[in-house]
Amino acid sequence: MPRLAEARDAAEPSSAEQHARYGRIIDAAAQLGAVKELERVRMQEVAELAGVAIGTLYRYFPSKTHLFVAVMVDRIDRMGIHLSRRSQSSSSPVDVVYDALLQATRALVRTPLLANAMIRSAASSNAATIPGVAKIDQHFDGLLLAAAGIAEPTVRDATVVRLVVALWFGLVQSALNGRISIPEVESDLRVACDLLLGDLPAGTR
Repeated sequence: MPRLAEARDAAEPSSAEQHARYGRIIDAAAQLGAVKELERVRMQEVAELAGVAIGTLYRYFPSKTHLFVAVMVDRIDRMGIHLSRRSQSSSSPVDVVYDALLQATRALVRTPLLANAMIRSAASSNAATIPGVAKIDQHFDGLLLAAAGIAEPTVRDATVVRLVVALWFGLVQSALNGRISIPEVESDLRVACDLLLGDLPAGTR
């Protein structure tokens, strides 16, 4: 398991230059995490690949766990951008959420080492010490609700989507560990969406 991070404030980029450095660090971590197991990724090589000083890396990411949690948030946000650019269809909210999770599953299994690094880092994180981990849930739930066209979700809407996401994470982790196959993930996910999301409102997509 990745080492649990100590309680330490992480800096947030503010200027355009800082955002650029931050983005290069995220991209470098994702590149290395796709070809190496989490334990073998060194912060020094992330800094070198990103072209930043090691002190800069640690200012934004006090630990490797902070770093790969941020990589996961970045991947979710990219997925949200992709979904927002797709043409709207007459599909039901259940089908839209299922399709989004299906695409996310396929993206993760294409880079299993990186997927494991992100999921393990998120699973070992506490929102009190690594605030970025809360963004994973907020951003993922939010993009699925938005994809389904639900602009003002009720408490129940938010709850059932959160339950499906939690189940999906478990299915993906089982697939990455070789316990179930991808077709089984897709089948189980279809059942979960049908059972839990069947009463989602049609929205205004």
